[in-house]
Amino acid sequence: MGSTISAYTSCVTSMKQASNTNVEEDDLLDGRDGEEDIAQFPYVEFTGRDSITCPSCQGTGCIPTEQVNELVALIPYSDQRLQPQRTKLYVVLSILMCLLICGLVVFFLFPRTVGVQDGGIRMVKVWFDKENSIVNLAMTSTLGFTNSNFYSISVDSLISQVQYMNTVIGTQQQTNVSVVQPLSEKLVNFTVKLELGGSLSYLYNFCTLSSVKVHNIVVFVRTSVKFSYIGHTSQSSLETYQYIDCGANSTLLVDHHAL
Repeated sequence: MGSTISAYTSCVTSMKQASNTNVEEDDLLDGRDGEEDIAQFPYVEFTGRDSITCPSCQGTGCIPTEQVNELVALIPYSDQRLQPQRTKLYVVLSILMCLLICGLVVFFLFPRTVGVQDGGIRMVKVWFDKENSIVNLAMTSTLGFTNSNFYSISVDSLISQVQYMNTVIGTQQQTNVSVVQPLSEKLVNFTVKLELGGSLSYLYNFCTLSSVKVHNIVVFVRTSVKFSYIGHTSQSSLETYQYIDCGANSTLLVDHHAL
């Protein structure tokens, strides 16, 4: 009797194990079939009771390449990419940088006054016209230019007029005189031809008088100079009185460094 009960118990246990194995195999098959069904199921958007197929991927789960530039990605408001990162600091630094650049541009490009200084007379050559009682002179003068700008200055024109006793005795005009380099000085020589005749013919006797060693006369020199730089034009004038010897050639050595 005992052996019969044991055999019956073993049979029941085997049947239960077999039954459990079949159930697990059925569940595994059902799971695989479910995955295949899910893979074939289109992507849908659930909105309450009804459902709508995803318009961007048309239910395929993939976005077409030609529509990539037409779609917009939604970013949460709390995303760090939407939060300003030191915006005020960057704005302040940008403003300071712009002000610094503008200040430097104004400092270097702001036009400064070009200094013009009379360097005196360097040389005088004399010729006598005995027949017409005329004294001809060639007076070479010097002008000193000082450029305080950070760019070159062009001396476009120079006009010099010489008078004796309110009578114009010579005029000289030059163009494209010279170019003065930045932050430098330059000396420019120019020659004016003078003629003492007509109403001033009496000076012929004075200038040729042998009993007088120095035949100095005073002349009034008015010089006008025009400059141009970076689209700006300016003008400077000088008025001086000079002594010249009308009786003989004379040369004066000028100290350029003193100018």
